[in-house]
Amino acid sequence: MKPISDHLQENLSILFVGYNPSLRSGETGHHYASPSNRFYRILFQTGLTPRLYKPQEDGDLLQLGYGFTNIVSRPTLTAAEISPDEYREGSVILRDKIQTYHPKVVCFVGKGVYEQYSDKRGMPWGVQPQPVVTGVIEYVCPSSSGLVRMKLEELVAIYSGLLAYSQAERST
Repeated sequence: MKPISDHLQENLSILFVGYNPSLRSGETGHHYASPSNRFYRILFQTGLTPRLYKPQEDGDLLQLGYGFTNIVSRPTLTAAEISPDEYREGSVILRDKIQTYHPKVVCFVGKGVYEQYSDKRGMPWGVQPQPVVTGVIEYVCPSSSGLVRMKLEELVAIYSGLLAYSQAERST
């Protein structure tokens, strides 16, 4: 499997953080590459991207101010295969990345990702009131995986809250 490179640079508008790469992403080397994953459709339907991007174009989203990383780098079939030790180690590494690159918003693509990172439970969708890294907006969205049974319209409605941060960044 190909390694999944982070797409990071300083001062991103939004850094998207997933659980870990899917097996398909591990095979292709691109984020959210599983055919059942709705990530790129969600971004397009919210207006975060001007067109529907393909997983092979994940690096191009840096030009829009969007970056990618995962809390765990090892590809698996499901997030259930990730060990507690991997989450603990990944949380420390992720916090360092956020402090180093200081994105405006960190969007956790899955409530469980944020729970593992923050060690908090029972949070709502959207902006979290007490960020782990001061000065960064932490925003929780549902996973875009096809295993998540939410309707696309529901996902788009939650992700749409990110649009204000994206537009604000472009107009400054």
